[in-house]
Amino acid sequence: MGAKSDSKGCKWLSWFIVFVVLAIIAGAVALVLIKKKQNESDNEPAPVPGPPGPVTQKYSDALKTAMQFFDIQKSGKLVDNKISWRGDSAVKDGSDAKLDLSKGMYDAGDHMKFGLPMAFTASVLSWSILEYGDHLDKVDQLEEAQDSLKWITDFLVNAHPKDNVLYIQVGDPKADHECWNRPEDMTEKRPLTQVNTSAPGTEVAAETAAAMASASLVFKKSNPTYSDTLLKHAKQLFTFANENRGSYSESIPDVQKFYNSTGYGDELLWAAGWLYHATGDKTYLDFVIGDGQEFAEFGKPSWFSWDNKLAGAQVLLSRLTFFGGNKDNSVLQKYKKTAEAVMCGLLPKSPTATSSRTKNGMIFISEWNALQHPVASAFLAVVYSDYMLSSRTAKITCNGDSFKPADIRKFAVSQVEYVLGNNPMKMSFLVGYGDKYPKYVHHRGASIPADAKPSCSDGFKYFKSSDPNPNVATGALVGGPFLNGTYNDVRDNAMQGEPTTYNSALIVGLLSSLVTTSSVVESFTS
Repeated sequence: MGAKSDSKGCKWLSWFIVFVVLAIIAGAVALVLIKKKQNESDNEPAPVPGPPGPVTQKYSDALKTAMQFFDIQKSGKLVDNKISWRGDSAVKDGSDAKLDLSKGMYDAGDHMKFGLPMAFTASVLSWSILEYGDHLDKVDQLEEAQDSLKWITDFLVNAHPKDNVLYIQVGDPKADHECWNRPEDMTEKRPLTQVNTSAPGTEVAAETAAAMASASLVFKKSNPTYSDTLLKHAKQLFTFANENRGSYSESIPDVQKFYNSTGYGDELLWAAGWLYHATGDKTYLDFVIGDGQEFAEFGKPSWFSWDNKLAGAQVLLSRLTFFGGNKDNSVLQKYKKTAEAVMCGLLPKSPTATSSRTKNGMIFISEWNALQHPVASAFLAVVYSDYMLSSRTAKITCNGDSFKPADIRKFAVSQVEYVLGNNPMKMSFLVGYGDKYPKYVHHRGASIPADAKPSCSDGFKYFKSSDPNPNVATGALVGGPFLNGTYNDVRDNAMQGEPTTYNSALIVGLLSSLVTTSSVVESFTS
């Protein structure tokens, strides 16, 4: 009896072991199949977006807010003025040289016109319109963007009266900063500064060429005569910049105090890229894949800003391999690979992710104007992710780890959400958006009542006032928080509280990219 029971128990144990082994094998097979399916899914490109889809309302609201700062910054005789506390100003700018330099935009909270950041503003605004014009149109902002762009390019055209002469500054920064009054009430002299063959300024001439070339594409259909004018100036300026190489920071040392340049190679590549897109002339492509390689810094990610266009140039040039039939060009592939390295540095879960972030995840490079870099980086990220989607590129690889376009877009969203209020201060850094935003923006016109006309020095009583600005600088993107997430909202805090026009171009570009989804055009000229 006992022996039979033992035999029966052994049989059940044997069957149990067989069952367990089979279950393990089945589980292993299932895991392999799941892994295989996941890998196949990872390698499968996401669907190509169609025409613009549903609008994200908060980004639409923020975009319409941001666009208004361009109107606040306009110089000259205003047309269809929408800002109640602004009026005509600087209408005689350029008269010393018998030029009309009354248009353009003031750089920041002061009344200077600096050519390098102003041209960068135009380049970024043009790029935004070219990539996301359908998005802007969907929320009725395309015409506004084109109008703001033309206000700058009208100035740039007039600032280039001869092939090898470019006026790059209006106003004396020292005299300007000794005043605190409205632009409408300026009385100080407005001297002009130029670059030429004797005092070259390759970076500012090349940046202006990029602005003209990109803008020529914006107006190619709507205003072909104006487009041709812009392109003519762009070609001349590139030749001037390339054949008379030298930094304006060396030619004109005074510019170092405000917009000091760290080099001009990035602007030459940026300009050549835009000129190739605008003309199809192989001369510009030959520069990019030939002599221009000395400036390319392949494999070294950089930050996109008014001073350094390299990351922007690499993303722009990646278009030529995504869409342009240049997939086999080994040099263009290097530009694309470096653009990919830029993306890998931005992605927080990438093995090569930058550590230059706040603890809440915002890219942080500089205490001065801290928001320029996260917003610029996010704009490039969305552009690159949209190139991937529209070309059916499934993923990028960062030191063995794969990331999809959705991952890159998620990073961009995290940066704009921080700007709009998802931050330790629970404050929107875009003035006029949300319930809480800076009230003491470092901006002369905003800080002085519209019916007051203080003299140059008398206006400082408004600068020192403890009252909030009487005028809201709607759409201004302030400098932003410190590394620890704090923001001190006081008027004399220019480091954090001064907005810039080029910051506005970047936030407009970013918001226009995110306000809806669509495929990007494969050619700017089709």
